[in-house]
Amino acid sequence: MSSIRPARAADGARLLDIWRSAVDATHDFLSAQDRFAIEQEVSASLPNAPAWLATDPDDRAVGFMLIDGTHMDALFIDPEWRGQGIGRLLVEHGLALHPTLTTDVNEQNEQAIGFYERLNFARTGRSDTDGQGRPYPLLHLRHAPA
Repeated sequence: MSSIRPARAADGARLLDIWRSAVDATHDFLSAQDRFAIEQEVSASLPNAPAWLATDPDDRAVGFMLIDGTHMDALFIDPEWRGQGIGRLLVEHGLALHPTLTTDVNEQNEQAIGFYERLNFARTGRSDTDGQGRPYPLLHLRHAPA
């Protein structure tokens, strides 16, 4: 059983490990150059970001979520823990904090789109590029309770 807790400074390296392995498992649409550039940006900010962690029974992070206001900026799960309810647990925690939670998802990441749609997120818009202007379209989603 996993639990949710705020990230601590000591979790920074583990968050980067989760990010790298999750991106490698789910973002095969990224060019090698863009993957490298994004990792540099993430490495500079993620270790100190105010994240929520899902942890295993030994308190080791197995997934994390970043929320800014009512917007979920990131949700990444260690690939070894995918399919075990960790993402759902984190999103449900986010919804308990902010029932009108929004998020963006890469249009090329069909698994993530399906995940959010199963959790009752509805499409509210689309951008042709990601937040840094790269050619990776984003779908904008908002939680729409059933």
